[in-house]
Amino acid sequence: MQFILLQDILVIFSLSVIVLYVCHRLRIAPIVGFLATGVLTGPHGFGLIKLVEAIDLLAEVGVVLLLFTIGLEFSLRNLLRIRKLAFWGGFLQLSLTFVATMVFERFLGRPYPESIFLSFLFSLSSTAIVMKILQERAEVESPHGHAALGILIFQDIMVVPIMLFLPLLTGTGENLGSSLLIFLAEGVGIALLVRFGSMKVVPWILFQITRTRIPELLILGAILICLAVAWLTHLMGLSLALGAFLAGLIISESDYSHSIIGNVLPFRDVFTSFFFVSIGMLLDLRFLFQHPGLILLLTLGGILSKSFFTGVAVGLVGLPLRTMVLVGMTLAQVGEFSFILSKSGLESGLFPPEMYQTFLAISIMTMAATPFLIAGAPTIADLLHRLPLPRAIKQGSYHLSGPARVKVKDHLIVVGFGLNGRNISRAAKTSGIPYLGVEVNPDTVREERGKGEPIFFGDATQEAVLRHLHIKDARILVVVINDPAATRRITELARKLNPKIHIIVRTRFVREMEPLFQLGANEVIPEEFETSVEIFSRVMGKYLHPRQEIEKFVAEIRSEGYGMLRSLSREAASCTEFSHCMPDIELVSFRVEPRAPIIGQTIGQLEVRKKHRVTILAIRRGSEFIYNPDPYSELKENDLLIAMGKPEDISLATHFFQAKGSPSA
Repeated sequence: MQFILLQDILVIFSLSVIVLYVCHRLRIAPIVGFLATGVLTGPHGFGLIKLVEAIDLLAEVGVVLLLFTIGLEFSLRNLLRIRKLAFWGGFLQLSLTFVATMVFERFLGRPYPESIFLSFLFSLSSTAIVMKILQERAEVESPHGHAALGILIFQDIMVVPIMLFLPLLTGTGENLGSSLLIFLAEGVGIALLVRFGSMKVVPWILFQITRTRIPELLILGAILICLAVAWLTHLMGLSLALGAFLAGLIISESDYSHSIIGNVLPFRDVFTSFFFVSIGMLLDLRFLFQHPGLILLLTLGGILSKSFFTGVAVGLVGLPLRTMVLVGMTLAQVGEFSFILSKSGLESGLFPPEMYQTFLAISIMTMAATPFLIAGAPTIADLLHRLPLPRAIKQGSYHLSGPARVKVKDHLIVVGFGLNGRNISRAAKTSGIPYLGVEVNPDTVREERGKGEPIFFGDATQEAVLRHLHIKDARILVVVINDPAATRRITELARKLNPKIHIIVRTRFVREMEPLFQLGANEVIPEEFETSVEIFSRVMGKYLHPRQEIEKFVAEIRSEGYGMLRSLSREAASCTEFSHCMPDIELVSFRVEPRAPIIGQTIGQLEVRKKHRVTILAIRRGSEFIYNPDPYSELKENDLLIAMGKPEDISLATHFFQAKGSPSA
């Protein structure tokens, strides 16, 4: 069996690569490619998959991981912000779509139980497909993304009452009232669990895990929390996917959510592909080819009617026309939970086999059309906005606030909050430069955040962490960590996410310089050479080398990538000693002796430069230095004068500074 499963997975992956490549060339959404892969490999296609049940299990894992990451990115605060929209928008959407479908089914002459059941199925939308596309388009936190998510959450919750109501349609239901009371009690219990877990339990657990600095332990702990909450909700009669979403919401309130996202994303993408493939496996191509006109007509009618009634529901809540159109077209498909309910209906006799295949064909067609509907929705919204409609409809009355996130732009990102990172942040704060820091040590993050530092926990080698730091809007990235492999990965990823960002990297070893430049670093500062540069600049200063030339020399070394120090082939372009620069000039000092005739005179009155070509550079008076003294500087007893001139001129000028009656005066 293990070999057969491996063979099935190999077939799915191989065919998916080919189909997705063709879809990419034709500019078709990847989801359509996965659905097509399922159609080709399924039992109604070429029958290449043997263990369909195992693939369904992998597909369910994919939906769980998808909803888990959505919860991680959305946060409980944002969910509470749209609670009114989720309840009223979801309730109106479900009610209007249900009633409209019910009227249509009764018009066709279907019996009440079957009509009610089909109306329930058609009212639900696909959380997996919609949120996958909105994530790819970075629209989860847009107004229509919030509205769509709120309605989808309401739909997922309402799956449970629908499942409780199903026995009544088949005439086997008992004690429905007590079942609903138990469901409500369980719902309240879950809400309390989510609230308490997000505030107390989970942040403490994750903090203790991150203190170990073991990445594998963090991801295992997060997956454990996800599966535990999903299992708990499953025991209460709710879906695994909804439980995974709640687990993501719980963890999203901690400081570690974005690090967890970076680790979960690869697994999510792989397993989610199994979900779309498994949906495609359900479609019988022979039935589709036998009734192409009917399927196409019902699909178009379903998309138009569901878009209309969903948009009306959003408009009744008070959202503007543009959001009505975007949400309506976004939720126009039939959902994955409808497939689960449809299987129950087929087993209970509510669904004739032929009707079941019709439903599957329409549902999969609407799913395949979803990427195109979402892409074309803005154009339709703009066209409708030009119509002479009432201003209240165009503008709406419900204010949907944005996400609770700090927006920064043109800022500095500091990776690593050790000594260098803290110094850079302190300098940025003093200079008024906006900055964000990221650090993998949770104790450092907690300590610095307590001081008011804008610092986050996370591994900057993960794309999700850099996106959370608004890497696309940043101006400069400074990497000051001691991990060479991580430094290279961060440099490469940052350059990929923001081609215009200026990347400054500190490295301990010279051999890391060239690879970092190749990966996209603008400046690389090796500790080995930088220490040498600092020492040498101070040596030059002690040899009285002009400051501006020292700075120019250091700048040349750095601009050349420390090429001079690496090759040791550059010829000296500056003096290493004052006497070498000007061999005919002597630098001396004179003490103004007591009773010297120049006491009380100014340098201008002394005319020592005019008479003897000797220049006084500085005056030391006790512990005070007077540099570049002006002509009005008055000389006092015991002043130490630093002068410059030719040896013979200095010898003639010596008597100016000596007392009367001294041997050499």
